[in-house]
Amino acid sequence: MAEEKTESASAAPNEAAKVEKETKKRWRRGRYSESKRYRRAKNMIDRTRRYPAAEAFELLKNMPAPKFDETVELAVRLGIDPKKTDQLVRGAVSLPHGIGKEVRVIAFAEGAKAEEAKAAGAIEVGSEDLAKKIQDGWLDFDVAIAAPDMMKYVGRLGRILGPQGKMPSPKAGTVTPDVAKAVSEFRAGKVEFRTDSGANVHVPIGKRSFSVAQLAENAQAFVSHLRGLKPAQAKGQFVVKAAVTTTMGPGIFLDLSEGGGNA
Repeated sequence: MAEEKTESASAAPNEAAKVEKETKKRWRRGRYSESKRYRRAKNMIDRTRRYPAAEAFELLKNMPAPKFDETVELAVRLGIDPKKTDQLVRGAVSLPHGIGKEVRVIAFAEGAKAEEAKAAGAIEVGSEDLAKKIQDGWLDFDVAIAAPDMMKYVGRLGRILGPQGKMPSPKAGTVTPDVAKAVSEFRAGKVEFRTDSGANVHVPIGKRSFSVAQLAENAQAFVSHLRGLKPAQAKGQFVVKAAVTTTMGPGIFLDLSEGGGNA
């Protein structure tokens, strides 16, 4: 009996040592998951500040860079209840300087509209055949445009395109009678957006190689457009806060006040 007590007593410290060792391993993994470049960039930011747009983008461009042209993303927190469908925000906006990326657009259209969509630069155009191709697993595109009479084919794709944010919608300007115009706009840098489950909106606003002025103007255009979409049911401050970041960089909080650098 005494021997059993001794074994159980010695097992307890061993178990505690294992837990402590595993905790240290987890801490190390979390600590060193940040690259030296990322840590240098993060140390350049004052996390207690909200930067005017021009200053924020100047800081972003001066951070250590990877070997590719990163996408610059704007994230905006909205003062809405994302659980209420009448407060969700969705739409599309053309940015003054585009997003610096070739956007692959497909179009659901027939007849003359199909020919116009091809001429506007759609990489694939079709109707029932295009819907079948997507159902079979083809998803190599960024935006889908549809003429209203094509929704009888597009509607069945909701479970595939919905989770990816590619489902055509009138609110986003991707279901429209003027298919060719929509194709041209999205290829030129029109961006689609919608709130996520945390009441946030994320959009690309350009590339790191853009000038400070180009990034600031794109950010201003998006936030101004967003402010005009405040749901009637949303109370209080609508645009709560915003941050900009690059593909592999830390976030910088923006000053969205009237004197905050046009954002």
